[in-house]
Amino acid sequence: VQLQAFGGGLVQAGGSLRLSCAAFGGTFSMYAMGWFRQAPGKEREFVSAITRDGVSTWYADSVEGRFTISRDNARKTVYLQMNSLKFEDTAVYYCAADTALYGSKRDQTRYDYWGQGTQVTVSS
Repeated sequence: VQLQAFGGGLVQAGGSLRLSCAAFGGTFSMYAMGWFRQAPGKEREFVSAITRDGVSTWYADSVEGRFTISRDNARKTVYLQMNSLKFEDTAVYYCAADTALYGSKRDQTRYDYWGQGTQVTVSS
């Protein structure tokens, strides 16, 4: 399975971006999907995740109410709509696929496939 994330860019604080992550190969509908991010000098952290069927979602406290994760299994794509962006949202954003049915989707060690990352820069 190959994951390709795109949609990052430079945006002013308060603005919005939508990230997309397309899957190539594998059976996309069998994977839970997650978004993680890594800011300069910091460890990679959980942002959001969604179950295979899109029914359940999880968010980091820092993005709750501002970000929305969704997926389109027919298009093999997961999205992250980011609104009210803050300077501290600046990071490289990664999408990842988890083939397991159970287990915490906040735990990045559980994810089996990773995309290459897309840079999001929020100017203050």
